[in-house]
Amino acid sequence: MTLNRNKLYLILFMACLAGYIWLYFSITKNLTENNSVEVCLIKHVTNIPCPSCGSTRSIVSLSKGDFIGALVLNPMGYLIALIMLISPIWIVSDVIAGSNTLFSSYQKLEAYLKKPKYAIPLALLIIANWAWNIFKGL
Repeated sequence: MTLNRNKLYLILFMACLAGYIWLYFSITKNLTENNSVEVCLIKHVTNIPCPSCGSTRSIVSLSKGDFIGALVLNPMGYLIALIMLISPIWIVSDVIAGSNTLFSSYQKLEAYLKKPKYAIPLALLIIANWAWNIFKGL
């Protein structure tokens, strides 16, 4: 699948929009405690948390200023929050300026991540995060 600029921007923008809607729903319905809604298909089917389980609660903790709690819940929350904050601004900036800096940066990052010297440590970090989620009984 070849990803062009407009398709990438649309996917990122829609993912961020869906994320903001889910965060709003999570915060306003107070679903981040024990009464949380389980949306993870992997956890629902296997009863084992996936590497990204706890990301929503992590981002909610970040929004409340609980940086340590967010890190303990799921370190990926920091990365997801950063992407959700930067992507829409970068997309709008590129569209207004008629440039493709985000798309160019995405292509460079994708090229780096295809190299084993970057892909293997990243995969190990994700596996370590998954083990951490299982260990803490998320």
